[in-house]
Amino acid sequence: MIGADLIVLATVLSASPAVQEPMLEHPVQLTSSDRFVKAGESYFSDDGRRVIFQAVEQPPKGTPPDEHYAMFVADVLRDEAGRVYGLGTSRRISPEGSANTCGWFYPGRSDRVLFATTTAPPSQGDAPGYQRESGSYEWQFPREMDIVAVDLDKADGTAAAFEPLVSDGENYLAEGSISPDGRHLLYTSLATGDGDLYVKDLVTGTSRCIVSAPGYDGGPFFSPDGRRITYRSDRNQDDLLQIFISELAFDDDGAITGVEREFQLTDNGHVNWCPFWTADGRHLVYATSEIGHHNYEIFMIDAQAGDGTSPTRYGTGARRVTHASAFDGLPAFSSDGSTMIWTSKRSGEDGSQLWVSEFDPHAAASASPPRPPGEGSGHP
Repeated sequence: MIGADLIVLATVLSASPAVQEPMLEHPVQLTSSDRFVKAGESYFSDDGRRVIFQAVEQPPKGTPPDEHYAMFVADVLRDEAGRVYGLGTSRRISPEGSANTCGWFYPGRSDRVLFATTTAPPSQGDAPGYQRESGSYEWQFPREMDIVAVDLDKADGTAAAFEPLVSDGENYLAEGSISPDGRHLLYTSLATGDGDLYVKDLVTGTSRCIVSAPGYDGGPFFSPDGRRITYRSDRNQDDLLQIFISELAFDDDGAITGVEREFQLTDNGHVNWCPFWTADGRHLVYATSEIGHHNYEIFMIDAQAGDGTSPTRYGTGARRVTHASAFDGLPAFSSDGSTMIWTSKRSGEDGSQLWVSEFDPHAAASASPPRPPGEGSGHP
């Protein structure tokens, strides 16, 4: 329902011997099954005032829920100390019946977003582009999905104010984010039949493929300084996913021309996905099946590019962030790195919901020794 108020929640995860998460302080549940069948993949605006997320609303009694995610924005509520305790006014900004994913705020703005949408109900019968053998872990890739931008003061739950950023018509385009300087759109395309990474120069309008290795490469994000990208890949085509970082190449005008070097940070028998940078660009957080395919957890790993005064550390020092006996994934941070938002089923509800917590990466130093270099070590 457009313009409805989201019920403010402040469900704090109680401390207990079974749940010790030293990096997380005061976890709070932001959405619940009172309003949403499921909600997930949320990101903050740079000023921390709003979040964007995808969700399926609870339908009227006797009506089945929507098959696809809608896109929502919501105001963030904070206490006097600046801690997030809930969400205020929320609204759907995607058209009814459409499939939507991968929302993102424009750099420095809380009033303009981009996301991937089919605009209208997508075609039926498309096979998932990635799925595990059980079929219970899969992503749908509608061929009509394109990436659009919209100013929130014009977003009315229809496509009237949408501005196309990249479109194809026949192939899935999604998983978009924008460089910190606002110049480049980074996204995934299935135009070749494989998931490849592209950048579009929003100044010149030029698009180019920068990662085209075999297998699906997706979920890319720029580092905080805009010089590197991280993403996950199934290029081994072994029913698993691994985490990668690429250092970017630029021309004299500051346009991205390609990749200088690529590093593989994980190389193991697990599904590792949804990597996201810490605010200082020295680490990544990501979800992994290392604990089990029925209990994905969030880990942190080194992602430090050497600068002459400090060594390069890619793929070392893995530490576990979440410790709940349920799915935790899709982590992201506020621009200052003090708050982590993620998707979880730790509340025991049937569907995933949004959670948030203050984040202290140094709190794990004494509580959770890093894994020694080994199977998780990064390599070119």
